[in-house]
Amino acid sequence: MKLPHGRESKGQALVEFSLAIIVFLLLMMGVFDFGRAIYQYNGVAQAAREIARVTAVHAGPNFATIAGQTPQTRAVIATQMGLIPNLQEPVITCVEIDGTVVTGGCEKGKWINVSIVAPYTPITPLLGLTGTWNLFSASTSVQLQ
Repeated sequence: MKLPHGRESKGQALVEFSLAIIVFLLLMMGVFDFGRAIYQYNGVAQAAREIARVTAVHAGPNFATIAGQTPQTRAVIATQMGLIPNLQEPVITCVEIDGTVVTGGCEKGKWINVSIVAPYTPITPLLGLTGTWNLFSASTSVQLQ
């Protein structure tokens, strides 16, 4: 294409495209990274709820000694660890309704609290959001057995 002063613009489109594609790819990577963070945060919350529910239903005959170690609870923990990246082992405790930890046993009607963490590291250095974030969730369920 000829410009008004007789010059040609053969490389102009290539330069404009190379500048625009960098911004576009950074934005797309940011959207992908943000989606990954939301998926992992939602997964951590769902894992805490599911582990609390299964532990409450299948607490076992002596919850004080096997806190969440029934085969059903271990199976759910293994499944959730397979679904959620970097999911750590949950902390399962027996608590009163006001949140104080029960020591010496967890009898029928007490509450089961599950706390779980999964570290998340973004891959896009967008807006300076770097480092590792600990995605935390806790769930409490009444012991049914």
